Amino acid sequence: MAHALRIGMSARFLTPRPGAVGSLRRTVQYLDPLMANWVMSRDVVVLMIPSIDREGLLHRSSMRLRDYVHELDGLVLQGGSDVSPTTYGEEPLQPEWAGDRVRDDYEIELFSEFLEAGKPVLGVCRGIQLINVALGGTLYQDLPSQMGTEVAHRDRSIHDANIHEIRLEPGSGLARLFPNTPLARVNSLHHQAVRKLGRNLVVEACSSGDEVIEAVRLKGRSYVLGVQWHPEFHRPDDDSVMDCGVILEEFLGEARRRI
Repeated sequence: MAHALRIGMSARFLTPRPGAVGSLRRTVQYLDPLMANWVMSRDVVVLMIPSIDREGLLHRSSMRLRDYVHELDGLVLQGGSDVSPTTYGEEPLQPEWAGDRVRDDYEIELFSEFLEAGKPVLGVCRGIQLINVALGGTLYQDLPSQMGTEVAHRDRSIHDANIHEIRLEPGSGLARLFPNTPLARVNSLHHQAVRKLGRNLVVEACSSGDEVIEAVRLKGRSYVLGVQWHPEFHRPDDDSVMDCGVILEEFLGEARRRI
């Protein structure tokens, strides 16, 4: 039987709130099932990579995130909370934009280990922002207040049904995956975005209405791609939005090539 790809997925963090009871008194780490099932739709095994508490009061561990990298074929950085501005050397302009520094540190270490091992990484929504920051870039903490853009990059009333148009950069990897498709429509569910590009990243797509960066790729031999939208929300039978199955196939193809 052929080796089934094993794709690691970073954990989303649900941190305790005042008055929480039961298990919610502690940080809970979990997967978005829609994201996991999108990856599993290509008959691969998906495993969540938990953070490791080496100094835990109850159960100390000698495991490292690097130990997971050796057992996995690729990494997906999933969406979730804001990246903390303190992670890229700024202070939050508003308290609600403080993000999750603990998750940032965990995912940056995870990303760095996969990058060093030469294994492919796909970042989605928060994932593209995390990749950019891990490589020395910065973010817009809030697009409406810092850019004044009229493009609706997030609409809480319709959530994942918010759609806008992007432009694929000519000659880019995405343009090759989607030939004769200079413009495409994707869902939009974010208020932060890439500002200053990280080291060796190139822009693959921008919002056609305001030039907000919507996709980046790492130059060089390592496969790293980040997209600002959520491809797992795109139904393959919905012709009104870009079918991102080919992005998943490219990522998994890179993982197979390295086995």
